[in-house]
Amino acid sequence: MRERRWETTTPLAFDQVLAVGERLGALGLKPSVPARDVICYVEEWTVKAPEDFDQLDAWSTEDVTLIHVREGWRGDFFLLAGAYHTVYQRYQDVGTYCSISHPWRVCDPLRLHDPRSMLWLGFRHAHSFIRVRLQTNEVITPGETRGDAERVQWLEERRTAFLEAITLLELPVETLVEQQQLVLRPVDPSVPFFCSWPDAFGPCQVEYNTADAYEFLVPASKLAATSSPEPAGVRAYLTGFSEDALLDFHAIEPTSRSVYRCSVHCPLDDLPEIRSAIEPDGRLYATLCEFQTQELLPDGGDASAIIGVVGSGAGFGIEIRLNKAPLSEEMMIGWLERLIGHSVVYAPLPAFV
Repeated sequence: MRERRWETTTPLAFDQVLAVGERLGALGLKPSVPARDVICYVEEWTVKAPEDFDQLDAWSTEDVTLIHVREGWRGDFFLLAGAYHTVYQRYQDVGTYCSISHPWRVCDPLRLHDPRSMLWLGFRHAHSFIRVRLQTNEVITPGETRGDAERVQWLEERRTAFLEAITLLELPVETLVEQQQLVLRPVDPSVPFFCSWPDAFGPCQVEYNTADAYEFLVPASKLAATSSPEPAGVRAYLTGFSEDALLDFHAIEPTSRSVYRCSVHCPLDDLPEIRSAIEPDGRLYATLCEFQTQELLPDGGDASAIIGVVGSGAGFGIEIRLNKAPLSEEMMIGWLERLIGHSVVYAPLPAFV
């Protein structure tokens, strides 16, 4: 699900974050208290070596992923993906995962979608996959009607963009519009095929799986080539591997920057310690409170709300995510600021990190 998101405009101290929780509790909601266990999501934590991750040994962690980041990359995607696949074959097992992302560009002119899109070529035990994601210029979530006047344009642009990718990748996938929604489906219904990341008018992401680990190496390179001659932001995601395997992956291109992503189980009160461990580049997120907006706005539209804590080298902040807006656009900012007691700004999350 794509979400609408707001965040505070200035850094907060952690006691101010806890005060927001107390403020929500006074409204009858049920926020996390300092001693309650939460799941803290860590991302973009720059590391020099795999053993740096030992700094989180005091807590239980899962979904640990090491990401190789290449900014302004101008290399050959086929050779890069092939190199990762070669190393992956030596260490693959149930639970191991490797994928490489690269931007691609939609050739047809677009008004409601960003022509810059993203693909992932991935390898899992016994299969590989290609994943393609589009990015809209505006987040309009299921249940909202703000984009209905341009629904035909949205659908036509999205179908055209996916069709470009499907054609270059030579995927046996049909694109059609049914009941004013975009529908994509494989010609062979037994093929594992997934549509996700929906907004109001259909999926923004599709994933096609195959048992042939080599099938998508060349087609993915053709799709990646559409972003040329611009330099590319390329990422490789590695999950479930031993330190020996990670060292072999690192040897593919030692100049890449390494960052960790994981989830940490900890008391809410431990977030400052975790933030210190992942400085200066790391970011963290934990949920402070979840509720349905009609609990506070009985006359407004109902929406699912999540108020979260974000932390970075700059300090802490509060973010608010809604699956749709329960009030008119001109009333939303004011209500959210009264709710948490701090100024906020609309800040959708980036699509491709």
